[in-house]
Amino acid sequence: MEEIGKVKHFFPHIPAAIVDLSADLKVGDEIIVKSKTGEEKFRQVVESIQVDRKPIQSGKSGDEVAIQVIGKAKEGDIVCSE
Repeated sequence: MEEIGKVKHFFPHIPAAIVDLSADLKVGDEIIVKSKTGEEKFRQVVESIQVDRKPIQSGKSGDEVAIQVIGKAKEGDIVCSE
């Protein structure tokens, strides 16, 4: 399992997470969101990525992106891929 980013902020009313990417991510990738302690919270396929409220197909290491999520995330949660 590879860490691809960390949650910087979570918007529960959307629901979406702002993620600082440390690796590439694209629409269609499966991600696992884990707590700071490593406990798995949820898994999902990425269906939407945005930068500055504009849809994009992929983000790269160093980007700050918004991802629509299916579960609750917290600041500091770890985003991984298998």
